[in-house]
Amino acid sequence: MPQSPALPRTDPDALAALQREHGRALFGFLIGLTAGDAQRAEDLVQETLVRLWQHPEALTGAHESLRPWLFTVARRLAIDARRARLSRPREVEAEGLEQAPAPAAEDAVAGTVTAIDVRRAVGSLGQEHREVLLEVYFRDRSVAEAAAELGIPAGTVKSRTHYALRALRKDLQSYGYGLGA
Repeated sequence: MPQSPALPRTDPDALAALQREHGRALFGFLIGLTAGDAQRAEDLVQETLVRLWQHPEALTGAHESLRPWLFTVARRLAIDARRARLSRPREVEAEGLEQAPAPAAEDAVAGTVTAIDVRRAVGSLGQEHREVLLEVYFRDRSVAEAAAELGIPAGTVKSRTHYALRALRKDLQSYGYGLGA
């Protein structure tokens, strides 16, 4: 087995030599961990080598081969990448979007009708209730921020919000919207 180069930071060709020596084996290992995704495996090989460059002390260890360290780092990076992918919503390919059906015209009309109904219902509220809903929901302010803006106590903001939403629910049910309790 070839001897691993000294420190990649002190020898510009050392990292390239490490890539030549271990890159293919790392790639093969990572192809299995990425379910055959060659692009992801290549990215993980590069990230593994970057970690080696960041931690040159791994080269001076008492181990005969650097591969166990590299494979451990590569495995951990693959696990971290998988966890990160699973924690986000699934990505959609552009061609999938082109094949998705266009929203029906009825959906756009229904959305417009709903918006009109909500505006009417909000308009039927008293001014104090409208102001609180405007601050808390439409301007996305916290209770404390809305209280400061309106010059009223935070408890009053909470109370007015509660009663305004209750009135909206009742009013929108009269328009035929089934809005739970």
